[in-house]
Amino acid sequence: MELPRLFTAMITPFDQDLKVNYEKAVEIADYLYDNGSGGIIVSGTTGESPVLAADEKLRLFSVLKKAVGSKMPVWAGTGSNDTAHVAAFSKEAEKTGVDGILVVAPYYNRPPQEGLYQHFKKIAEAVSIPVMVYNIPSRTGVNVLPETMKRLFAIDNIIAVKESSGDLDQAAILKNMIKDNKYIFSGDDNLTLPMLSVGAYGVVSVVSHVAGLEIKAMIEAYVAGDVQKAQNLHVKLFPLFKGLFIATNPLPVKTALNLMGFEVGGFRLPLVNADKEQLLFLNDLLKSYGKLD
Repeated sequence: MELPRLFTAMITPFDQDLKVNYEKAVEIADYLYDNGSGGIIVSGTTGESPVLAADEKLRLFSVLKKAVGSKMPVWAGTGSNDTAHVAAFSKEAEKTGVDGILVVAPYYNRPPQEGLYQHFKKIAEAVSIPVMVYNIPSRTGVNVLPETMKRLFAIDNIIAVKESSGDLDQAAILKNMIKDNKYIFSGDDNLTLPMLSVGAYGVVSVVSHVAGLEIKAMIEAYVAGDVQKAQNLHVKLFPLFKGLFIATNPLPVKTALNLMGFEVGGFRLPLVNADKEQLLFLNDLLKSYGKLD
């Protein structure tokens, strides 16, 4: 199957009581589609998955699949560090009709490479829909090495990896190991273009909440062979790529959306609202890109 080159790791909007705002979630998904996103991933890190209850996640999957699933693929973040739990929850997610699942490497318990392989293998076997492995050592404390990812790609429905190690060498090594029907996605907005240059297919983006059309144009330019245009867009967007990560994701991007008038709400603890300095920085950053008057 062919995947979109630009997925957005979507935020989860809350109301004033910090309850999930499902109506607003549909509004944000429609906005993302209209602004360049080819697909969305729901209830990942950017969607504050650690503080969402299972029933909230499943309702989000169902609501968003029904609302925008005819226009773009809706993937579900189902990962945690308990293999049996992830396998069972992924089965429930599949019943909502989602197009695939994103499964983060187990965090905190730091399994060896064989443990990582067995973890993802068991989850892939529990569902019939595609699986994207999410490798982000800075949050999980463990790195899914290329040799392990190669083994995982031998499993039919493990078709992609969101590579957030920040290691271009690792991405290049992995590219040499995989077949054309498997996909490497950059998990870092600021590394999208460098990752494309070593064989990545696209990006699972956060900054696309703010600059989706520009990111889409950058990817399309590179794929079309207009490397200079892609480079120019990368350089232009780079302060935004960095600026929307001045604090723990999703604090800056969700704050940015609020500043832009989307009213996506605050954060459940342990995340907290932006401080005055962060608000001022983000306000100025958005203005510099014409995102605010």
